[in-house]
Amino acid sequence: MTGVPASAAGGASGARRAAAGAAAMTSAASGKAPGAATARSAEGAATGTGHAGAADAGPGEAAGAGPGGAPDAEHGGAAGAVPDGGAGALPGVGEALLDEDAGVDAQGEGKTPRGGKIAAAAVNQASVWNIANLLTMLRLVLVPAFVALMLADGGYDPAWRSLAWAAFAIAMITDLFDGHLARTYNLVTDFGKIADPIADKAIMGAALICLSALGDLPWWVTGIILGRELGITLLRFLVIRYGVIPASRGGKLKTLTQGVAVGMYVLALTGWLATLRWWVMAAAVVLTVVTGLDYVKQAIVLRRQGIAERKAALEEKEA
Repeated sequence: MTGVPASAAGGASGARRAAAGAAAMTSAASGKAPGAATARSAEGAATGTGHAGAADAGPGEAAGAGPGGAPDAEHGGAAGAVPDGGAGALPGVGEALLDEDAGVDAQGEGKTPRGGKIAAAAVNQASVWNIANLLTMLRLVLVPAFVALMLADGGYDPAWRSLAWAAFAIAMITDLFDGHLARTYNLVTDFGKIADPIADKAIMGAALICLSALGDLPWWVTGIILGRELGITLLRFLVIRYGVIPASRGGKLKTLTQGVAVGMYVLALTGWLATLRWWVMAAAVVLTVVTGLDYVKQAIVLRRQGIAERKAALEEKEA
């Protein structure tokens, strides 16, 4: 057909291309971004042809283009596409969809979503309520119960002393199981690391002090045992920067002997059993002193090794 302008011959597509070219020249003269101007011109020239406009849009003019005409590379430029029209047809829709996709992308890249830290804290808090920590909590609760039973009715009633012994025995038995369960089933928590030794020393200290207060056990025995326990605990904290002092077999035997001896003193025993408990307590005191001196020796050696290793590392770094 002759005499017909090229834009008319091309129909709507030709009009869009012509409008796009004019808009590009206009934007170049005015300094505006070509992507935004082209999109507005194409929209005005191709009314009612939303699908075609989205299909013919060139680089920088796609419906999924973000601010400045840059397409969303994560989704191939289609993330901001709106059915039956481009992103420019509904002002603000493209930005809203882009914000949603940005949130999804953040989660996909491993970033913590909103509320993720709160959920993680809830999981960690829930892990505290495991069987090992529950046994430790039981021992802590048994300490005041033991003291009340031990001192009931003046502290010399055999029936009350038997109930106090039962509470003490439960506490000592659970001490054998909670650490084993925590290590075997990976139930070790910060709460357990702190509460377990506190519960151990609390029940033993309460029993020794009650026995000495009632006149059943000399105060010097209580002083040696409690002084050793508190001293070794403090020593562990002082040398922890150099390493950890492992629990020895002597220490475990000491704990067992102490538990048996104190349990026998809690009961109202007479005759040869009363004599036997004296010897068991004597063995517990000897083991307490010997293992305490061994821990001090290990702490000194560990500290010297740690200082030597640090000195060697500094000399190597300087060299």
